[in-house]
Amino acid sequence: MTRSNFLPAILGAALLSACGPTQVVVTAEIAQNDQSQDAEPRALGDLEIRLFPYDRDAIFDSLTATAARPEPPIPDSVLTAQNQVAESQQAWRDAEARWNTLRDTLRTLSDELDQMNRQQGQYRVLYNEFQDMEDEYADVEDERDAAFEAFTSLQGASLAAAQEIRLLRETWADEAYAEVGVAMTAHERASGLQVLADTTDANGIAEFEADAGDYWVTARYELPYTELYWNISITVVRGEPLQVRLMRDNASSRPKL
Repeated sequence: MTRSNFLPAILGAALLSACGPTQVVVTAEIAQNDQSQDAEPRALGDLEIRLFPYDRDAIFDSLTATAARPEPPIPDSVLTAQNQVAESQQAWRDAEARWNTLRDTLRTLSDELDQMNRQQGQYRVLYNEFQDMEDEYADVEDERDAAFEAFTSLQGASLAAAQEIRLLRETWADEAYAEVGVAMTAHERASGLQVLADTTDANGIAEFEADAGDYWVTARYELPYTELYWNISITVVRGEPLQVRLMRDNASSRPKL
């Protein structure tokens, strides 16, 4: 069964069980930065998704507001350093990709030249092309090596700065959120509902059987220097199957230290 037919089948089956819990189907997918608008987004498999019958973010916000001291902010210098590392890494990868392309092209030209008579006019044309490309290959190799050195240098400095602020924020969180478990348990009991959890399959699909009520769909997906975070409010109505899509557009992007 294709993915496009799979979801309607799931939701259709849920209609048959309107007397019990309602089926909630969550799909998780993101478009890659280098994909065209017509390209299929990539399904996020093995992504843990939870349905909370309360807004956990509101609980953390409340504890933050009543903390004995303010949360240590992430300095702009740390965020700027992370952006520089990301840009430097991309420059290195671009140079690496160009270097690989030139290397493969040179090998192809070399094989063609080996099979040609040096007296042929076409041989001279290809030979000149080979020499020009060989010079470019050497230049790109230097650019690639320099870009890698710049990336590793910036990355080392960025990691050291990020680790320092991460330790400060973790220490603060241990103090400020010491009672978060108690607060969440109280909110769950007050809701009369249960926290539900599932992990997406290879198609980026997770399924839940939820009693009627208000929930918040939460998930995290880590990128190299940031994380995507979802905390989406939904209302489950008995007998009305619900589909929720997690995408870049409805996620919050947060720095990752």
